[in-house]
Amino acid sequence: MDDSLYQQSILALARAADGAGRLDHPHATATVDNPVCGDRVTMDLTMDGTAVAAVRHKVRGCVLCQATAAVIGRRAPGQPVDDLRTLADGFDAMIRDGGPAPELWPELAAFEPLRAVRSRHECVLLPFAALAEALTKAGA
Repeated sequence: MDDSLYQQSILALARAADGAGRLDHPHATATVDNPVCGDRVTMDLTMDGTAVAAVRHKVRGCVLCQATAAVIGRRAPGQPVDDLRTLADGFDAMIRDGGPAPELWPELAAFEPLRAVRSRHECVLLPFAALAEALTKAGA
């Protein structure tokens, strides 16, 4: 196991599992898969106007995927949709292109070591893909 990928901050995020579970009556649900590794994320959300009111996730996947979903579960409620889309784009740029970590959610800096491991990019980006799809389905 590569210790730089599974540092304590990432393990703590995965263990916290903020937002884990399902919503009883979501406005939208999206499930996305990573066919390469078998990770699957289901994201439920409810909306309050142009902001996310509540978000829950079900993750069948690696600790990296679980940790990213937990950050979303912790930080997305109350956030305007436009801010979430900007943040997701910034996180993608951080992982794929070596850009800076998004300042709005400081926990995402824990994933910086993944830049060098292309095979794990999709694992860590999958929860954001599920969030984006759920936002689209909610008409946001």
